[in-house]
Amino acid sequence: MAAKKIYELPDPSSTGGIVRFEGKAFAAFLLIAAGSLSAATQYVAARFDYSQSLGESISGHLYAPWKVVVWMARFDRPDYGQPVMRIFETAHFFLFGGALLGLLAAAAIILRRRSRRIDLHGSAHFATDDEVQQAGVLPDDKNKGGVVFGAYRDKKGRVRYLRHKGPEHMLVFAPTRSGKGVGIVIPTLLSWDQSVLVHDIKGENWFLTSGFRRAVLKQRTIKFDPTAKDSARFNPLAEIRINERLVPDVQNITAIIVDPDGKGLNDHWAKTGHALMTGVVLFVILYDWSKIGGGEHMRNLATVQSIMSNGGPIRVIAEQAAIDPDVPDGHGDKIEGVQAVMMYIRDHALGMQESSSEDAHRRIGWKTAAEAAQEYLNKAPNEASGVMSTALSFLTLYRDPIVAENTSVSDFTIESLMGGRDVDGEACAAKTALYIVVPPSDKDRLKPLIRLIVNQVTRRLTEGMEFDKGGSSKSRFPHPLLLLLDEFPALGKLDIFQEALAFIAGYGLKALLITQDLSQLHAAYSKDEAIMSNCHIRIAYAPNKVETAEALSKMAGEMTVAHMESPGARKVSVLGASDREQLSRRSLLTPDECMRLPPEDELVFVAGHAPIYCQKVKYYADPALAERIKFGPSPDTGRRPGGGA
Repeated sequence: MAAKKIYELPDPSSTGGIVRFEGKAFAAFLLIAAGSLSAATQYVAARFDYSQSLGESISGHLYAPWKVVVWMARFDRPDYGQPVMRIFETAHFFLFGGALLGLLAAAAIILRRRSRRIDLHGSAHFATDDEVQQAGVLPDDKNKGGVVFGAYRDKKGRVRYLRHKGPEHMLVFAPTRSGKGVGIVIPTLLSWDQSVLVHDIKGENWFLTSGFRRAVLKQRTIKFDPTAKDSARFNPLAEIRINERLVPDVQNITAIIVDPDGKGLNDHWAKTGHALMTGVVLFVILYDWSKIGGGEHMRNLATVQSIMSNGGPIRVIAEQAAIDPDVPDGHGDKIEGVQAVMMYIRDHALGMQESSSEDAHRRIGWKTAAEAAQEYLNKAPNEASGVMSTALSFLTLYRDPIVAENTSVSDFTIESLMGGRDVDGEACAAKTALYIVVPPSDKDRLKPLIRLIVNQVTRRLTEGMEFDKGGSSKSRFPHPLLLLLDEFPALGKLDIFQEALAFIAGYGLKALLITQDLSQLHAAYSKDEAIMSNCHIRIAYAPNKVETAEALSKMAGEMTVAHMESPGARKVSVLGASDREQLSRRSLLTPDECMRLPPEDELVFVAGHAPIYCQKVKYYADPALAERIKFGPSPDTGRRPGGGA
């Protein structure tokens, strides 16, 4: 019924009120009627013992089928007595019974033709109640506490929410102001009972749902808003491990920093800037900051920015180390600034590389830092200046004192989101709801940091897999994690995410990605993107762009439509119209019909099943969901007292 709002199909079953007898049905009726007429004739002839008064036969005792009608007119009268009339009464039963049987046979043929699905040009159709059930998206024990993404009304008028809690990923096409927050994001955050990481633009989701998740679901709630003074803190460098992963961890972080749009390290300045930044980050991680009165809080990106800008906390000691003690004051070349700092990093790293107090992993890190510093010092002044300027341009965010403070230490670890080790070294027993809040006014400048966090989450949580006794894979963490990423393409291309999407479900990660339209997705990942093909469920609101509408039309498929065609001037006889039924191809939804979806409706495509036409959820119209938002925002942002870790 929902599709009727968009278009009407021709009805080939009626034309001008004349009952249409199809060829086979009419032939069946005529055959049975003629048979019953002949049977009645032969019955009457036999009962009259083939009397001469019956007239001439066709051959022997075989009479023309219509003869019984002549005999009825001639002999079926009281004048001939009751025995004769009883013979004709039986003949009437033959005639009426045959006519009835013929009509039933014709009706059966017609109904069979009308009821069967004609798939010559395509079999696309909207899912029936049974097919929606088979798609596995109706409420049941398996989907309890899952993602909420639609409301389906069955034939009985019952409205049930569409839910999904399986490991498969989901993709939403929803233009701006189309109701994705009201219909998917907020209902899901008020229903999903496992850990979640949500990209929360504006902070609305934190305000409406975090209180419920903390008070009712008993989850740890964390609000990471890099621009807010009360935000929980997260230091990306705190995720670097001092083991065989030391250098790879650092390289992965710096690769994301110097590639803020995901376009790759394609130019000389980005590549050399990446190498230089890798060396400085390794120095910051491995250096003993107690030498200059610092501590663990120095190991962060703000320190990296400070050192690369003007030497920061090590400028004085670096310039002092650059003074040649064998040259009298005022007679030697004075080395200062960045030149002195890079020489200090090189010399200190070379010394630590040979130190017996350092383990093998730290020595490899020092070696890499020394090589990066020497590579910089080998460059001509103009080139070196260009390399440093390029690298610094990606770190200006950390000159903001609030951002620097909120990334100086960590109040949580990535592994703790799924029940792994937290900053205190213990496993986090509680499930976690992490809201990464991004004020719209700061969206562009915070983009590199948010990209870095999503990249780290994806890499860290997919490093190891465990297997049960049957050989099936399972996550090494106790709590599944939903990645609810609104405006996902706006983060730019994340190669690791696109590549990992095919297998992260096996590690306990489920992605719910939201994009405005297909062109936004293509702008970030190109038309050869692998995001959509790795999403088991795709939800679409009425699109604003033709490209998205055309894709949805193709996804819906084509169906076969029956319609009547008149070869010329229309002729009608007592047997019906002479029109012929034709079968044509038609899209289940044309692009313009996709763009004209009513504001309250949506399309759901579940891989391997017919598309579902359903309605959007409105959390404020649901008494249960509306009650849950009354808890307001959580009073605990997750910021630990003291210095964090």
